[in-house]
Amino acid sequence: MADNEDINPYELLEIEPTVTEAEIKKAYRQKSLKVHPDRHPNNPQAAQKFHELNTAYELLLDPTRRTALDTKLNAQQAKKLRFAAYDNKRKAMMEELEKSEREFKKSRVDAQREAQRRQQEEEMIKEEGRRLMREKQEAMSKVAEEKGKQKAKEEDAKAPSTGPLDTTVRLKFSPVHHAELTKSENIAALLRRFGPLDAASIVLSIKPNKKNPSKPPKHATALVPFNKVDGAFAAVMGSGRKDHGLEGIE
Repeated sequence: MADNEDINPYELLEIEPTVTEAEIKKAYRQKSLKVHPDRHPNNPQAAQKFHELNTAYELLLDPTRRTALDTKLNAQQAKKLRFAAYDNKRKAMMEELEKSEREFKKSRVDAQREAQRRQQEEEMIKEEGRRLMREKQEAMSKVAEEKGKQKAKEEDAKAPSTGPLDTTVRLKFSPVHHAELTKSENIAALLRRFGPLDAASIVLSIKPNKKNPSKPPKHATALVPFNKVDGAFAAVMGSGRKDHGLEGIE
């Protein structure tokens, strides 16, 4: 066996380490018949195999050498088991590390997805708030517009319009420059020169200053009904004339 220390005599004879001496001899006889050089004249390795078989047989029949072999093989087996246990432990550690890494990556991905989901929800809430604000502003603008139209209708309804055959004359003047005309009797006295009129039916409308209500009104109107068309026509023709006392009055 000195030629090759890696050869296991038990494996070479195809027997277990617990066999008896008789079993060793039996195995040798059967094996030697198969590998004898005379039976393999064309195989240059036959002699070498037969020599290894004889060496293994001699070693196993020597109690001292067999004991040393068993000790060596047991030590090798123990070493294999230790390495196997070490490999298993290292494998378990690697698997645990890989598992931890996968869990960490998963938790990081989940956290990113959760952050993205929250951001999307916040954007949706903000967009919904902007939409509601726009709707509220549009509704307020619409209400203000409707109120303005209604107010304009109410103001128009206060002063009835004159028809083409009506004898009513509409006056427009500034209360600042004609403060005396803020009374119906003064208006009647001013226009009576053009013809008889119905002083009791005069409608006077003085609109307050919209921009600054604390200041005097800028405009005023009056509807003056004449008894005859010619009186109304004369008053219209004298509109704005100083010689008729209607300067600054339309």
